[in-house]
Amino acid sequence: MTASIPPASPSAEVPASGVPATAAHPRGIYTLFFTEMWERMSYYGMRALLVLYMVDTLKGGMGFPDKIANSIYGLYTCAVYLVALPGGWIADRLLGQQQAVMVGGIIIALGHFTLAYPSPSAFFLGMLLVILGTALLKPSVSSVAGQLYPEGGARRDAGFTLFYMGVNLGGFLGPLVCGYLADRLGWHWGFAAAGVGMTGGVIQYSLTRRHLGHAGSQPSNPSNTPGRDWAIVFAALGIIALVVTFSMTGAIRINPVGVADYASWTIAGVAAVWVVYAFALAGLTATEKKRLSVVAILFGTSALFWSGFEQAGSSMNLFAKRYTQLHYFNWDIPAAWFQSINSACILIFAPVFSWLWLVLAQRKITPSISAKFSFGLVLLAAGFLVMFFGSKLALAVGQVSPLWLITTYLLHTWGELALSPVGLSAVTKLAPAKLTAQTMGIWFLASSLGNLLAGRLAGEVTGENAGQMPVQFMHVVIMAAVVAVALAIFAKPLRRLASGAE
Repeated sequence: MTASIPPASPSAEVPASGVPATAAHPRGIYTLFFTEMWERMSYYGMRALLVLYMVDTLKGGMGFPDKIANSIYGLYTCAVYLVALPGGWIADRLLGQQQAVMVGGIIIALGHFTLAYPSPSAFFLGMLLVILGTALLKPSVSSVAGQLYPEGGARRDAGFTLFYMGVNLGGFLGPLVCGYLADRLGWHWGFAAAGVGMTGGVIQYSLTRRHLGHAGSQPSNPSNTPGRDWAIVFAALGIIALVVTFSMTGAIRINPVGVADYASWTIAGVAAVWVVYAFALAGLTATEKKRLSVVAILFGTSALFWSGFEQAGSSMNLFAKRYTQLHYFNWDIPAAWFQSINSACILIFAPVFSWLWLVLAQRKITPSISAKFSFGLVLLAAGFLVMFFGSKLALAVGQVSPLWLITTYLLHTWGELALSPVGLSAVTKLAPAKLTAQTMGIWFLASSLGNLLAGRLAGEVTGENAGQMPVQFMHVVIMAAVVAVALAIFAKPLRRLASGAE
């Protein structure tokens, strides 16, 4: 995507980011747009294959039971976001966000190419490398995007929606390319294609990085003891290497279901400890503490949303494979292609939502952050209500029309557009300046918890438990609707807490 940025007048105010405040959008946002596009192409392309590959017994898959495969999927997608907190700490104190994006992208590419090697050990090692690379890239790229809009306001929300379109252009292409190659040539061709995508992202970023100016070029909270902090990082990597080595040699055995059960409590505990630290020891002002309390509330709401939404890659992926009619015009549609529907809908509707926020702001009718989150949860509930009826029909008559999944993905897409880009923008505005990347890491921790819960919930509605699909889907409907109503009721008090950052 290209855009023409009007030149700034000589008198235009130029903030620290080096971007004229009068510009429609800073040029650096397009550098980040394409970086995220390629990274998400690799991530979503590989994610669309994971559960299908792990449960496959006919085409060279791993032959895992559904419950094990969904738990591994949940742990993997959970870890991709969980490591955003230590990754944000490394970016804040040691590397700076720009350098963290570069290093993270290289590690992710290596992980995908490792996945392309047909070996169980390579499969798990590749996933680990993707996790480690994402730790550096994911929180940092969003933080840099926020720094490109130091003035805040509706323009920043519009910029983040544009940025989110890059995410979803990659999310649209990834399952199509990787899913087709995996279906026609073999699973590992699909994984290799994801590596090629990330390599493209690294090359693009290095060639256009200059457009980011000073945004994220230096650590935002530089360490006074970098030698000690690097020692901590390498010690942690050493422990991870030992655990991986022992598990691959069979010296220790890991139960994915049990680990997933304990991990949810661990994640909630990590978030709680960090919030206590930020309130008590980070030297925040009263205003910063109020705003951080809003982040904490939105954290729980976001985790709930993603626990439903992220079943796209697990329970809904298997629903597409087993309960959806895929044969049309003498041709079989790859089940992984359904993973592109959400991103395709975002590409269509993201400009509409971006336009809507700007028009409402111009008319001084700006919905609060909590109101937008409430709307997102209502749409999530509506999508699972569709799946409730679709799953009942599938259990009764067998394979059903793709329209059940398509309708669900459309409703969930609208919910995502109401919640996710607005949430990213809100966190960059609500976060204390000295803890920007760490707060973004906490935000992705909510996605981590949601992904983990999505995998565990999916394990309860597939395979031998398929008969429980309607009941489990209805549980999500009820929970999302209740929280949506609560957010709507407390919208005004939350807006007061976030005063000056809406």
